[in-house]
Amino acid sequence: MTNLPPSGPRSPQRSPLDFDEFIGIIVAFTTIGAILFWAFSRRDTGWNLGSLLPTQPTPGVQVSPGASNNVIPGLQNPDSKVTLPVIPPVGTNPESNSNIWPPVNNEQNLEPNVGVAPPIIPGVVVPIPNINPAPQITTPVTGLPVTPPPRAFTDVPDNFWARRFIDVLSSRKIIEGFKDYSFRPDQPITRAEFAAIVERAFNKDIGQTKLPFTDVPGNYWATGAINDAIATGFLKGYPDKTFKPEQKITRVQVLVALVSGLNLKTPTVPDKVVSIYSDAKNIPKYAVDRVATATTEGLVVNYPDRNAFAPNREATRAEVAAMIHQALVREGRLPAIKSENIVQVK
Repeated sequence: MTNLPPSGPRSPQRSPLDFDEFIGIIVAFTTIGAILFWAFSRRDTGWNLGSLLPTQPTPGVQVSPGASNNVIPGLQNPDSKVTLPVIPPVGTNPESNSNIWPPVNNEQNLEPNVGVAPPIIPGVVVPIPNINPAPQITTPVTGLPVTPPPRAFTDVPDNFWARRFIDVLSSRKIIEGFKDYSFRPDQPITRAEFAAIVERAFNKDIGQTKLPFTDVPGNYWATGAINDAIATGFLKGYPDKTFKPEQKITRVQVLVALVSGLNLKTPTVPDKVVSIYSDAKNIPKYAVDRVATATTEGLVVNYPDRNAFAPNREATRAEVAAMIHQALVREGRLPAIKSENIVQVK
């Protein structure tokens, strides 16, 4: 046999990793990866580089010298400490790469979030700016009373000659219509109805006690208005102590009542004034002075002929509304309106 030279020492062979060591390495890397993932996901609470810089003191909070910037002294318990929350620097967004905070939405003009109070820190008084100042209270200007619109009557068309007179009085409830929404402008008016209209229109103080009339019972619907009309001088009773409330009132009686109740001054030459009427001869003698006064004061409204007075004709509801309106204009309580039916004396 051939003697072979002795071989050199064998290099040591590396044994493969066993199963336990392999599992340990996997667990170690998994743990490290989980820690890194958790750490980077918590950047907004503890990994912001701004937290490594000295924290600026919160406005309105006094920090004692030598104390930590994150600890507020002066609490009720001296041994307790409150750590200030980390406030991101102005102009940065901790969760985005944007240099603007809060981000601006160019597509929508959002209103600022007002009314949100800062966090409450025990023992520290933080001044809150007055974002919403108290509104200034202004005293409204007191104007004239608002007059409601007139009632739309079914039988008073727009082109009716007394429409404007009726509208003014009905809106002030001086003269009213009926339940069927009619006004009945051509219907004659009674003495009791006229007394009620006068009471609403002038509302004068009663100057004397009521007079007992044999034909006006105490429970009559117009008893109070009749007593007021008598007391204020607008109407009078008859010598037989009757008032005749259901009797129709004439045009001349309406004007005599208005002139007497308002105590208007008689013109110097009454006969000359009434001579403008084509039927002046029909005016009763007792009423010439009153009719002349009513004419000069602008109380007379004639329809259809302005020059015809028709003194003894029963006054209609439309005519009474026009004459009452003119009397209120004379008293300065209503503005004047233009109408071709108003008699004017130069």
